[in-house]
Amino acid sequence: METEPPKELPTFLGPLFWDVDPRELDAEMHRDFVIGRILSAGTLESIRWARSRYGDDALREWIVRHEGRQLSGPQLRFWETVIGLPDESVNVWLATPERRLWEGRAAS
Repeated sequence: METEPPKELPTFLGPLFWDVDPRELDAEMHRDFVIGRILSAGTLESIRWARSRYGDDALREWIVRHEGRQLSGPQLRFWETVIGLPDESVNVWLATPERRLWEGRAAS
C-alpha cells in the first residue's frame, strides 16, 4: 500500500517563502507557486526536493507554460540542459524585447 507524500513543505524550504507563511502552503494545492519559487530562487537542496516531489516533467511543463518567465537567462539555459527544454523555445523566450530590456539593466 502506497502512502501519499506529506502535503506540508519541508522546513528547509521556509526561507524561499519570505512573503507568506510556509506552514500554510500545501505542496499540492500550491504546487504552481512552490515550483515557480524553487525554480527561480531555490537552492540545490530545494531543487533536488522539487525534482523528487514533482518530477522533471512537471518542472518542464511549468517552465513551458510560463514561457520561461520568472527565470533568468542562465537559469533557463541550466534547465534546458538538465531537463531537456526545447532549445528553439528557450531561444525565442530569451530573445523577447521585454527580457532583453530587463536583463540588460544590470549591464549598463
